[in-house]
Amino acid sequence: MVNLEWYRTFKAIYSTGTLTGAAQTLFISQPGVSLHLSSLESYVGYKLFDRTARKMIPTEKGKVFYNAIIEPLIKLEEAEKNFQKSTEKQTPTISVGMCFETFQITLEQYISSLPFNVIIQFGQYPEMLENLEKGILDLIITPQKGTSTEIDHEAFSSETIVMVGGSEIDDHVFNAFLADGDLDILEAWLKQQKWYGTTGDMEHLRRFWQLNFNKYPDFRPNYIVPNLNSIVRCLSSGKGLAIIPDFLCKKEVESGLVKILWNGKKELTNTLYFGTKKKTMYASETDVIKKLFREVMN
Repeated sequence: MVNLEWYRTFKAIYSTGTLTGAAQTLFISQPGVSLHLSSLESYVGYKLFDRTARKMIPTEKGKVFYNAIIEPLIKLEEAEKNFQKSTEKQTPTISVGMCFETFQITLEQYISSLPFNVIIQFGQYPEMLENLEKGILDLIITPQKGTSTEIDHEAFSSETIVMVGGSEIDDHVFNAFLADGDLDILEAWLKQQKWYGTTGDMEHLRRFWQLNFNKYPDFRPNYIVPNLNSIVRCLSSGKGLAIIPDFLCKKEVESGLVKILWNGKKELTNTLYFGTKKKTMYASETDVIKKLFREVMN
C-alpha cells in the first residue's frame, strides 16, 4: 500500500524544485526525502523526476502524476488543518555529522534533553563536508576545513594527539630513556610494548611517529579494537600504549586510570571546527548543540 507521506514529499519536491527545499518544507532530513521519492517511484514503476546538479525536473509522467494527485491531496491537507487538535509548529529535525568517539564523549549524554529531533551521522571528514554542502547535514564537527564559500567554519576547541598508557605501565623507564635523548633506544623500547589501535585507522600513530622519530612506524598494534573510546577502556584495566586525542581520555587521566606519557617533542594539535552552511533555517538549533560542545570540551 502506498504511503500518504510519499505524496506529500512528491508535492514538496515538485513545488520547490530541490530535495533540500522539500526537506526544509516538510521539516525532515534530505535522506528521508530521497527515500520517500525512491519508494514512490518504485511503487508507480517509473521515474518522476530527472535529477540535475541544481534542479529536480519533473518527467512527463511526473507532470501527469502531479496533476492527478494535487487536487485530492490539497483537499486532504485542508481537512487535516481543520481537524487537528492544535496549530503548534512541527518539531524541527537537524542532521549532525561527527566521528563516533566525539559523539560518545560529548553529545550522547544530552540527546534526550534536546528540544528538537536529531539525526547523527558518522563518517569520514571529507564525506561530511560534502554532505554539508549538499544540505544532507546541517552541522558537522571536524578538524578539517573545506574550501566551499557556502560553508562557515567556526573554531571552538582543539585536541592534542598524545601517547597514553595504562596505569600499570612503567613510566619511570620511559622517562629515563626520554631524558637520555637517544631516540633510537626510546623507539626500540616503545616497540617492545603492547599497542592498541582501531580498525583501518593508523592516522594518529603515523603522524605522531613521523613528527617525533622522522619516520613512519614499522609495526602494527597488537590489539585492534572498534574505536578510540574502546582503547581508553582497555588501557584503564592494565598495561599498553596508544596514540589518541587527549580529550578522549580526560576523565580517565584525572581519575588515575590512564597516564599521558608523552606529548611529543612538538605537540601535534588539531583545531576543531563547527561547520554550517551560511544560509540555514536551523541556526537556533545548531547554536544549542554548539553551546553543549563548548561546555564539554573547554
